[in-house]
Amino acid sequence: MNIIENIKLKAKENIKTIVLPEAYDLRTLKATEIIEKEGIAKIILIGNEEKIKNIINTNNLNINKSLIIDPNNYSNTNVIIDKFYEFRKEKGITYEEAKNIITNNYLYFGCMLVKLGIADGQVSGAVNSSADTLRPALQIIKTDINTKIASAFFLMDIPNCPYGENGVFIYSDCGMNQNPTSEELVEIAKSSNDSFKLLVNDNPKIAFLSHSTLGSSICEDSNKVRKAVELTKTKYPYIDCDGELQLDAAIVKEVAKIKAPDSSIAGNANILIFPDLDAGNIAYKITERLANAKAYGPVTQGLAKPVNDLSRGCNEQDIVGVVAITCLQATKNLS
Repeated sequence: MNIIENIKLKAKENIKTIVLPEAYDLRTLKATEIIEKEGIAKIILIGNEEKIKNIINTNNLNINKSLIIDPNNYSNTNVIIDKFYEFRKEKGITYEEAKNIITNNYLYFGCMLVKLGIADGQVSGAVNSSADTLRPALQIIKTDINTKIASAFFLMDIPNCPYGENGVFIYSDCGMNQNPTSEELVEIAKSSNDSFKLLVNDNPKIAFLSHSTLGSSICEDSNKVRKAVELTKTKYPYIDCDGELQLDAAIVKEVAKIKAPDSSIAGNANILIFPDLDAGNIAYKITERLANAKAYGPVTQGLAKPVNDLSRGCNEQDIVGVVAITCLQATKNLS
């Protein structure tokens, strides 16, 4: 059984309600059909009910348990508008602007359902960009009180792979922070450590990646990563981490024996912390396409409630997987 099937089983133990605001997208509706059939979560679809049902019927989908909410005729829409206005008026938003956003931008409407406890989480990004997906989450849900920075990871499941946790890795940050500081890398690693324990239920082993291994190159970029490792070991001594490490030294035991013989992490890493967004995003896409890996995410971590992103190249099974992950985040109250 692969990692996502295990996550689905855990999600079924405590059913959560997840908002899918991109209900006019066929992949989203196909995912909803699968989620209903497998009993993974309760789904709220956002949009015009007639339009959504027309897409469902045209494509012969069996969707009959999910709730469809149209912001333009929902009984609680005015309450949601009032609450959103209260949240954002200090930022200069007018009541009319708040009303327009809530009734026309389903990503914002969905986040408000999560904020008010009507739903437990939201998943979007099949149609909308990461920026559009994450903006309402950061404005409405905001970061958890125990987290200093929100970040995003991909749960990677690589077939026939001897590395990581039977081919399973967390790649972080691959979707949010462009060029994190040493201090921010520490918090990204801490959140990734928590996410790995929640989703994989095994011991996290974190490698902070660089083009350098343990001082083989001295420059600003490698120094940033080296400092992050030192700070992590000081601030979170329970986290098992090392670096800076090159990728091969991080995951291949034979290379680790040569490049980092005294490191318990080298050759055994299952969480890869990338020095910047370019490296992380490129790496996950290379792994996905060349190694035929499943890449679930970008999954956000560090938010008060889970709101997760998708790649616009996703398929319905990818959406199902991220919904299951979101359920676990909501169940454990971890992000």
